[in-house]
Amino acid sequence: MKRLILAGVAGLILTGAGAAAQAADRSPDQCLRPQYLRNHTIGDDHTLYFDYNGTSVFEVTTNKNCAAAVTSSDPIVLKDSTQGMMCKPIDWDLSVRGSHCIVTGVRKLSPAEVAALPKGKRP
Repeated sequence: MKRLILAGVAGLILTGAGAAAQAADRSPDQCLRPQYLRNHTIGDDHTLYFDYNGTSVFEVTTNKNCAAAVTSSDPIVLKDSTQGMMCKPIDWDLSVRGSHCIVTGVRKLSPAEVAALPKGKRP
């Protein structure tokens, strides 16, 4: 009986640790709701900057020259294949001028990094 109780407690501890790890992987700084992406600019051939709900700027990097010859006024097609939350680069289904872009990184810029962006690069 004591072994069964200890095994149950150990299972609860492990389950709680796993849930905490998943929650840490999906912190608010990492997960985005596509409907809050309001504006974008092109940083370079591999980098796009997105204004997120007027409160944050996210840098999105791609693995090929996805943004080559693209201007900030060109439309970005972003399909929501995640049911509302994009938490990892693979969650992004991004196209520019008919070219599918493979997203390799997404990160929230600090206020200092946003301030350091050249004026034409801020979304």
